[in-house]
Amino acid sequence: MGNNEVMTGEVLIPASVFKSLGSELAVELNTTEGARMLNRAGYQSGLTAASLMNQESGGDSSFMSQDSFWASISAFFSRRGWGKLSHSTPHRAIGMLRATDWAEAEPQSDTNVRVTNCSFSEGYLSGILSKLSGRSVAVLEVSCQTRGDDACEFAFGSESAIQKLDKAILNGTEISNALKEL
Repeated sequence: MGNNEVMTGEVLIPASVFKSLGSELAVELNTTEGARMLNRAGYQSGLTAASLMNQESGGDSSFMSQDSFWASISAFFSRRGWGKLSHSTPHRAIGMLRATDWAEAEPQSDTNVRVTNCSFSEGYLSGILSKLSGRSVAVLEVSCQTRGDDACEFAFGSESAIQKLDKAILNGTEISNALKEL
């Protein structure tokens, strides 16, 4: 395979690989850097996964209706064991993806270490959505089953909108109020 070729094949790995990667990165690095590394790896993987999704949808997903596009995204992830995603638009600048069965999450986990949350998924979703939309799409996990939440929820939008949302949440603002303040 040459340097300019992109590998689009897939391999099946157990979901526990995320726990193992997160644990190892937390031991070897600080948790913030480990989360960044998983996020970057997820992003690169997502760019490639977007091509697979386009192939499965019969070509260019940009020509799909919004309902068909989000159904296609959910089916893509579900077929691969990631979980079933549902889409909503709680704000004109922010979309949300939600899953109660997300593969990277560990319900009933007793840890609150960010690197064990869905850092890879944030990057993966960002890569897929960026590639499919043809523009940069930032993704932020706003709830996680690993932390005891009912679902894993990912907010997505422009970098500036996601940064504002993240800052508000880090300052203790509930997500519904943070969305109103955008």
